[in-house]
Amino acid sequence: MADTRRPLSPHLQIYKWQVQMMTSILHRATGIALAVGTLLVVWGLLSLAAGEAAFNQFKICMGSPLGIILLVGWSWALFYHLCNGIRHLVQDTGAGYAIPQFVRSSWLSVIVSLLLVILVWAYVLTAGGAA
Repeated sequence: MADTRRPLSPHLQIYKWQVQMMTSILHRATGIALAVGTLLVVWGLLSLAAGEAAFNQFKICMGSPLGIILLVGWSWALFYHLCNGIRHLVQDTGAGYAIPQFVRSSWLSVIVSLLLVILVWAYVLTAGGAA
């Protein structure tokens, strides 16, 4: 009988983890997170339409530590998905397919998204918007 301990097809134990692989996985994951996180936006809009008491309850929930973590995570998902989407648009023109450019643009999308989150949340927290 043949040795069946090896996998039938390549999988994550065989592939070497690279930034290009991670950006692809993150792009899909942030797309899902944005879809689910949009429920928070809908909740906020519905509570705003429902009146001051409902909106105050929403603000209490989103101002809690868990709410802040969710909002920061959602905003990072938004900025990352945006930056990586722009990277894909540039690649759709045929540019940036050389391996060094591909790796550089992958890291750039991660770094720029983190910088945008830091800038936005620094402004929100110093302007008193998250209180």
